Amino acid sequence: MNEPYVKLVIENSIGYITFFHPDQNALPSDSLAELERTIYNAGINQSIKIIVLKSGGDRTFCAGASFKELINISTPKEGEQFFLGFANVINAMRKCPKLIIGRVQGKAVGGGVGLAAATDYCLATQYASIKLSELSIGIGPFVIEPAVSRKMGVNAMSQMTMNAETFYTPDFAKEKGLYAEVYNSVEELDVAVNILAEKLAGYNSEALNKIKTVFWQGTNHWGALLEERAKISGELVLSDFTKKTLKRFK
Repeated sequence: MNEPYVKLVIENSIGYITFFHPDQNALPSDSLAELERTIYNAGINQSIKIIVLKSGGDRTFCAGASFKELINISTPKEGEQFFLGFANVINAMRKCPKLIIGRVQGKAVGGGVGLAAATDYCLATQYASIKLSELSIGIGPFVIEPAVSRKMGVNAMSQMTMNAETFYTPDFAKEKGLYAEVYNSVEELDVAVNILAEKLAGYNSEALNKIKTVFWQGTNHWGALLEERAKISGELVLSDFTKKTLKRFK
């Protein structure tokens, strides 16, 4: 299958949400909207106790925003609406009453790092290097910054932001708190994810919900904050610098 999709599969009270796009899992607006809806629906589904967020393919977890869509943005409002896609997914993960385990099998770039950071517990492979490339194309990681800074700290966030063309190793990501563990293979990763998810699914649902609330305490303002950040990105994407840079990726 080489068509984009977002799907939810339920096994043993675990909701496995998988997203895929043939462009290295770079996500356009429609995929982001579908991912937001799927996370929300999994959150209210009484047959699900734990959620696993994963992507299809084996090379890249998520390459961030769809450059093909970014190139075609022509107004600040269009830009804001596009970046609200990532904002809405992060907020859906934050507000979801179920704990979310991240399964990162490959590289994460830009918004992909934001998705990993918005999970409650994230496991990865040795191939899951990370990069915040936004400054190099004339914008910045404004929307994902709160999630990344919350998980990895401001110093790591600023380091990756300014070294925008550098991939950081999975070991760096683990040291800074993005990944809880790093495994040698996708097979080992999947075993670890399933063991953790099934163990958590056997716990008290009320306790799981309450601890999720504690984890995200102090983030109630993120709805308005990420909207403001999306507006900033939506304006910057129209700059001459960004337009010229994005044309190289056509």
